Amino acid sequence: MDRESFTGNRRRKLVPWLVKSEPSVYSIEDLRRDQVTSWEGVRNYQARNFMRDMQPGDKVLFYHSNATPPGVAGIAQVRKRAYPDPTQFDSASPYFDAGSKNDAPRWDLVEVAFERAFERAVTLEQLRSDAALAGLLVTARGSRLSVVPVSDAHFARIVTLAES
Repeated sequence: MDRESFTGNRRRKLVPWLVKSEPSVYSIEDLRRDQVTSWEGVRNYQARNFMRDMQPGDKVLFYHSNATPPGVAGIAQVRKRAYPDPTQFDSASPYFDAGSKNDAPRWDLVEVAFERAFERAVTLEQLRSDAALAGLLVTARGSRLSVVPVSDAHFARIVTLAES
């Protein structure tokens, strides 16, 4: 399926993403309850740059990290493009960055909306053992990025695994 959105005067193919969260911090069930949340606190430049590429309508695989077992727990959708993360300016926040300035913010966030939770997570073990998911960034050794792009084929395969 060719998913597209309009951005300005040009058409852009919608891109699937994967975002990670520890369920003890924020889970797919929290997103179900809240319906929309700001994906704040990302403090890695590459993950931040990926967030800057996210567009409203992009699908998001919601991955539970540091869980038993870790895995993809559901689907969300980007609701609002990246904009400066206010927690970088809040000295009481664990995400405070003293080097970030109001006129030159370093860190962004996006807003994501709940779509659905999977009945059971597609585990990291399943992701690693499925040949159709070769090259999926979340399975790479040492991959710690909290936001990564996902191919259309990988997205579709993970949804298929969740539904089987």
